[in-house]
Amino acid sequence: MNKEISRRNFLKCLAGGTAAVAPGAAFLASCKQGETHTSTDETAMTMRTNPNTGDVVSLLGYGMMRLPMLPEGMPEDPQTGPFDQEMINRQVDYALAHGVNYFDTAPVYCRGLSERCTGIALKRHPRETYYIATKLSNFDSRVWPLEESQKMFENSLHELQTDYIDYLLLHSTGNGGRDQDGKDLNGLDCCRARFLDNGLTDWLFEQKKAGRIRNVGFSWHGDYRAFELLLQLHDEGRYHWDFCQIELNYLDWFYANEINGTNVDAVILYGELEKRGIPAVIMEPLLGGRLANVNDDIASQLKHRDPEASIASWAFRFAGTPEGVLTVLSGMTFMEHLRENVATYSPLRPVTPEEHDFLMAIAEQIFGQKEIPCTACQYCMPCPYGLDIPSIFAHYNKCLREGNTPQSSGSPTYRRQRRAFLVGYDRSVPRLRQASHCIGCGQCAPHCPQQIDIPRELRRIDDYVEKLKREG
Repeated sequence: MNKEISRRNFLKCLAGGTAAVAPGAAFLASCKQGETHTSTDETAMTMRTNPNTGDVVSLLGYGMMRLPMLPEGMPEDPQTGPFDQEMINRQVDYALAHGVNYFDTAPVYCRGLSERCTGIALKRHPRETYYIATKLSNFDSRVWPLEESQKMFENSLHELQTDYIDYLLLHSTGNGGRDQDGKDLNGLDCCRARFLDNGLTDWLFEQKKAGRIRNVGFSWHGDYRAFELLLQLHDEGRYHWDFCQIELNYLDWFYANEINGTNVDAVILYGELEKRGIPAVIMEPLLGGRLANVNDDIASQLKHRDPEASIASWAFRFAGTPEGVLTVLSGMTFMEHLRENVATYSPLRPVTPEEHDFLMAIAEQIFGQKEIPCTACQYCMPCPYGLDIPSIFAHYNKCLREGNTPQSSGSPTYRRQRRAFLVGYDRSVPRLRQASHCIGCGQCAPHCPQQIDIPRELRRIDDYVEKLKREG
């Protein structure tokens, strides 16, 4: 019953977004929150209007979290390290030329160099042609004091080579952490310590009044009580959130909580924002690439439904359909990904009611595979004992999708599947960085946006690997 109610709400959003697709100056002048519009050019990027500022924002946002790197063997640049600034410049130029105007970065992305690389690329263009989004990534308790967080903000302005930030986020507000005394804090208490009790949020709104920030919002992962608290402060009038960044895709729409009991279904998160008229910025539309790398059976169903569409485009269309979505972020490392995503949103073809039901059936099948919901965000890294946690999970999920996780030694395909898993494991993850070296310290778990019990999953994978080895 709850899913049927949520389906109706989704279709109501769809109706608003679909009806708003129209050309003409009169239409553009009448745009309200979340309304979709295009220019008279039928191949133009779909844009959405922010009701708080009137910003006309591209539905595709550029996530500067997975920047292209220099070819192997090339010396690092003294300023931008291992990142290929020339390629970054080319991709940013292409994005701007094709209507993308929202660029999302953070102080902690790309070994701390994302803001610098982004600033270099964008500075070559007129400041009024793009919007910069960055974050207060004060995860380390040493940065929780107000003056230290203020320094982080000032450094962001310096690295981005700008006098103001268009969209400033409190970063990952539901994640737990450790205070300066080494005490573990849950997501709610950590949110208070990082952003509220130290006066930081009050200071950020002062910066907004001074014109140094144009929109203040927050991104959320983890402890739902932190999400509720921030919305309560909005309702009480203490803070007016101009936007909020949430994870939304067709698997998380109904199954986020069932995949991991501490997560919250995207339909609930989006619904709470929509009630308040808070524009939603979407992260993880592909769930860390998982919805672009489905197994062969699911891929064939998607291709049968629309032979011309890519697997990834289904997820991007779903994420962009609700009318309260301002922009959908994609971390586009390669030019071909950028071109494909630009094409998907130029213009958006909203998901129809029939396609919505089809994708919900696909989500149910993916949920049944029981993959580890890792998005390779790297927040759990570095591991103090040298484990490559994202690569371990990526190999396990890949083998699960490809049918190479044998359970019975009596199966006729057992030997082939066993070899594929073990040989692939050694090739994907160096032995000294495999799950067998986890001691269960738990340092990684509080930083996981997906709330994965990382030590437990590593133990499970290591037990499975040892089982395969014994049976050999």
